[in-house]
Amino acid sequence: MTVLESTRRIDPEFDGDIAETPDLRADLDTALGYAVAIGALLVLMLPAARGHHAVLGWLPLWLVAMPALAWWALRRFRLPSWRREDEPAVAEPARRRRRGAVQARRRARPGSPARPLPRVA
Repeated sequence: MTVLESTRRIDPEFDGDIAETPDLRADLDTALGYAVAIGALLVLMLPAARGHHAVLGWLPLWLVAMPALAWWALRRFRLPSWRREDEPAVAEPARRRRRGAVQARRRARPGSPARPLPRVA
């Protein structure tokens, strides 16, 4: 019996996606927000948190970057908007290539007899 089957026995309204449960999703969202904030404060305030640990590796990765990525993943990977507000939403049409242009071909070199390679002792 899988975990989902056992959960459905307990709660028949459970649809199988844990992150879709509104209470748990809100709790995770809050917890990850706090984790990112606390990790950022630790990295900014403590010089030791900016370093490297023998077992964990680079500490800012685990204190800031990983919780931030988990928080971003919880919010369904909404990509950040890189457009400025004054830029138009529609991009200009792509330039069309000329149809008649043919790639230049190399001319054959005038025939010169191939010299034999020098003999090596």
